[in-house]
Amino acid sequence: MLKAILGAIAVISTGFSAVYVNDFRKNRNSANNGIFKRGLIIGFITDFLDAIGVGSFATTTAILKFDKKVNVPDKLLPGTLNVAHALPMVAQALMSLTAIEIDIFTLICMIVAAVVGSWIGAGVISKLPEKKVQLTMAVALLGTAGLLVAKQLGVMPAGGDAIGLEGTKLIIGVVGNFVLGALMTAGIGLYAPCMAMVALLGMNPKAAFPIMMGSCAFVGPIACTKFVKEGAYVREVSMGITLGGIVGSVLAILFVTNLPVYWLNWLVVGVVLYTAVTMFKAALNKNNEMELENKAS
Repeated sequence: MLKAILGAIAVISTGFSAVYVNDFRKNRNSANNGIFKRGLIIGFITDFLDAIGVGSFATTTAILKFDKKVNVPDKLLPGTLNVAHALPMVAQALMSLTAIEIDIFTLICMIVAAVVGSWIGAGVISKLPEKKVQLTMAVALLGTAGLLVAKQLGVMPAGGDAIGLEGTKLIIGVVGNFVLGALMTAGIGLYAPCMAMVALLGMNPKAAFPIMMGSCAFVGPIACTKFVKEGAYVREVSMGITLGGIVGSVLAILFVTNLPVYWLNWLVVGVVLYTAVTMFKAALNKNNEMELENKAS
C-alpha cells in the first residue's frame, strides 16, 4: 500500500509539474531573471531548513518581506508559498516516507482529509481581498511562532507509542488534518500544528513525519494547480524557489538531517514575529486607505 501511495504522489506531482512548467514557459518575463536567481537562493535556504525541521513557509515569508528587490504582493503570498514549495515537499516525502512505521489506514485517512481541505481552501484564498490575506498571514505567522516557542520550551505534548488512530481519535485526527490542509493554502505551514495534534492524540511523535510529509506531498500539487491556473502567484520567484528548494531538500536529507537547530529556531521565532507585525501594519494601512477613499467619494 505504501508503494501505491508513493506511486500516486509521483503521478500527481508529474501532472502538476506539467501545468506549472507550461504556465511558467508561456508567461515568463525575461526581465525578471534577477528575481528568478534570487528565488534559487531563497529556495535552497528555506527548504534546507524545512528538511531539518525548521519549516519553510514562515522563513520564506520573512525573507520575501525583507528582500525589497523581490516584489511579491501580499495578496499573492499564499499562492507563491504553496506553488514554490510544492515540489521540494514532494522530494522530501519520497525520500522519507519509507523510513518510519505507521498504520497505513490512518495515514491514508489523514492524507485524504488534508487534500480535501486544501482543495476547498485554495479556491477561497485565491479570491480573498489583499487586506484579508494580510490579516490571515499575520495570524498564521503568530500561530507558527507560538508553536515554535512551545517546542523550544519543551511544553509541546510528548505523545505516546501508538502508530495509528481508531474510533473517536481517528475522527478528530481527520477533521484536524482537513482544517490544516485548508489553512496550508493560506500560507500556514502544516508541519508544526500537525505534530502537536498527533502527539495530543497519543501517537508516537515520529509518526507525525509520514503524515506531515505525505499530506504536503499530495496537498501541494493538488491545491497549487488552482493557484497556477488562476495566476495567483509570482512566477519567476516561485520557479526559482522550487528548483533551489529541491536541491536544498535533497542535500539536507542525505547529509545533515540531524543538525542541531535549537538556536536557529529562536532566530526564526524573532524573524517570524517581526514579519507578523509587518503584515498587521500593512493590513491596518490598507484599511486606512480604504476609509480615506470612501470619505473622498
